This record gives sequence, structure tokens and C-alpha cells, in this order.
Amino acid sequence: MLRTLSLALSFGAIMSLAVAMPSRARAIEIQEVTSPKGITAWLVEDDTVPIVNMQFAFRGGSVQDPADKSGLANLASGLLDEGAGDLDSKAFQTRLDNLNIKLSFDTGRDAFYGSMKTLTANADEAFNLTKLALTEPRFDDEPVARIKAQILSKLRSDETDPNELARRAWAKTLFGDHPYARTGDGTEESVEELTGADLKGFAERNLARDNLVVAVVGAIDAETLKGRLDEVFGDLPEKADLKPIADVTAAAGKTAHVDLPVPQTSIRLGGPGIKRDDPDFIPAYIADHILGGGTFSSRFYREIREERGLAYSVGTSLVPFDHAGVWVGAAATRADAAQEAVDLMVKEVKDMAENGPTDEELADAKSYLTGNYALRFDSSGKIAKQLLAIQLDHLGIDYVDKRNELINAVTREDVQRAAKRVYGEPPSVITVGPAAS
Repeated sequence: MLRTLSLALSFGAIMSLAVAMPSRARAIEIQEVTSPKGITAWLVEDDTVPIVNMQFAFRGGSVQDPADKSGLANLASGLLDEGAGDLDSKAFQTRLDNLNIKLSFDTGRDAFYGSMKTLTANADEAFNLTKLALTEPRFDDEPVARIKAQILSKLRSDETDPNELARRAWAKTLFGDHPYARTGDGTEESVEELTGADLKGFAERNLARDNLVVAVVGAIDAETLKGRLDEVFGDLPEKADLKPIADVTAAAGKTAHVDLPVPQTSIRLGGPGIKRDDPDFIPAYIADHILGGGTFSSRFYREIREERGLAYSVGTSLVPFDHAGVWVGAAATRADAAQEAVDLMVKEVKDMAENGPTDEELADAKSYLTGNYALRFDSSGKIAKQLLAIQLDHLGIDYVDKRNELINAVTREDVQRAAKRVYGEPPSVITVGPAAS
């Protein structure tokens, strides 16, 4: 399948963001490539530089961690490139470094991610090392102990980090006993108990062909990629053994406070949102931009930072998980101003729910969001990440063609309707800092 995507860059958008890019439209051809073993990838051929960038993901993520083994996916992400096949950790890492191959893994709540970038001259070795990491990881005692120690050190540091404590309390308050309430990093107790056998079990259950998504950008053609896909992923199990995850509605109207003797109070707001496949997601995305997502133009920024100087950084975001829609607002301010900041944030959320945006706010948001979109495609790495995200969200190979049209078609009534759905209930409020006097 072949799609041609025209990404027009306006002079105004470029200048406002101080990004030096061509002002002419760029045409990007996305090909849907399927290997002989049935592995599908989206490909953008680009021979400008002799580099191949591959981004891939396995649906599942940290929500698949057993309740008593939280942090398992995160630990695995740090160990897949620490020895595989007949190469121990040092030999594997030396091979990557000597050939300037960038291979890494990471986990989110709903997916486990991998990334590989190589010069075409070293492509044979790069694809082979990626295959070994996925199909023959060693999980030797030394690297397991070393990476666990790094994670444990971070977990101990997090115990005095206001932002991390606020993030944890926000998840627990909104999601209760659902897997989304657990931190993907795990706890000191759970990480200490993880073993090489646990890691092997993770790889066997989670890394398979049926939950795999792949995007490739660079100096490689479709026929060559077909062979590479089978080479890297063809020996993985056909089906993943994923446990079902229930949908959950985030809690509204709850409050929580974590006492911490620090000068500032970290604030998190949140509540039920909508998932990515909801017809109101684009209008809600615009509402979020106006409320707090637009860094220098949002209501939160204007009212809380510019007008009153209560916070250096303040904002909101929609978080469309696979099994829940949620929104989050965040700020940090001096402890004696925390309640004032919370009150202002809640007031703006309520006003957005009841009245929606002004015509001027809607026009400005559309202009920014459509003009800025092309900047997500100004490098091979960014293109690959965008194509991966579009596939994970089931948006279709023509989404980049349609995305700005979808935004421009949104009316003020659409945004007001979506804003009422997302912000209509009182938000849950979480604070971390000194106890209120």
C-alpha cells in the first residue's frame, strides 16, 4: 500500500518556532510492507543519508507485569541489549559501540518499545544484533544485578522527589487497584525479587509477532526490508500470551496529599478523559491545547504564570491509554501559594467545561496545531516514531493526510461538547509538599 503525504510548512509557523526548515512542501511516501512470514511494517524510503532507523513496539507494556512482579517490563528493557546469543554483556555492548549502532528498549504502560539506528554499511550486523536481543537474550547474573542496582537507586531517589511522588499519587488516586495505578518502575521490594527466570518468562510471553508494530525510515527499499523483517522478527513466537486488561474509568473529585518537607508544593489534577478512538478526541485535544497544552498561549499559563507568577511551569495533557481515557494538569509553586494555584486551576477547568473556548482561542489553536504538525517529521527518527504511534493508535496509513483536515473541521460547538465530557466532573487534586498550616 502506498500513500503520498504532503506536509506544507508555513513561513509563520517556522519563524515563530525558530526552526530552519524548507518552506516548500515535502512529499513523503509511506509504503505498507509485508514480509513472507506475514510481518508488516510501514516504510519511508529516504536515501538522503546512508542511515536506517527502525522503531518497533509490542503491545502489552507494564500493565502485563504480574501484580507481585511490578517493574518486570522495565527491568527487561534495560537488559535485552546486555548480552544475547554467544555474546556476553561486554561483547554485545562493544559490538554496538564499535559499529556506532544505536539499540535501545523502553516500556510504557500499554506497549514495550525498541529502537535501532545504523549506518547502512553496518546494517547486516545491526539487524542481527537486534534479532539476538529479541530472540536470544541472556539475562546473565552480572548485568541483571547491575541494572537492578541502577533501578533501585532511582527508586530510592524517587522517595524524595516531589514530582515523582505526585505522579505516583495521581495514578493511585485515579486508578485505585487497576494495573494503571502501579508504577512501571516497580517497587524496591518487587524489583529486588525479580530473577533471570522472570525475565525469560517476560520475553516468552510478551515478544511475539501478533502484537508487533514496526516503522522503518531510511536508506532501505521495500524488497530488502521484507527480508530484514523476517530476519529480525521471524523467529519470535507467533502469538503473545497477554492477560486481558479491564477498561477503567478514572476517579473524579478525590483529593490526596503527601507530606514532604520541601519549599515547593507539586500539584497534579486529573479526571476521566476519552480514549484515542473516541470521535470527540480531536475536539478534546483542541480544548486541552487551549486550557493548558499550549505552552505559552494556554489559559493555565496566562492565569497562573504570567498574571500571578505562581508557577514557572504549568500545563495539561490528555492521556489516552488503551484501557482508559484520562487528563492531567500539573504545576509546582511555593508552599504558601499552593491552594491559590489549585483554586485557579480548578476554576479554569470548570470554565472550559461550562463555556468552551472563545472564537479567537479556537482559531489560534487550529492555526498552531496545524502549522506545527510538520515539525514532527523533520528527521528520520521523528518520522519513524510518528508512524509507530499512528499504528499503535489504529489511525490508518492515511492519517497524516487527514489530520489537519480533521482539526480544521472542528467547530466551537464540537470543542464545547468535548470539553464538557472531559472536564465536566470535579477534578481529583493531588498535592505533594509541606502540610497545610
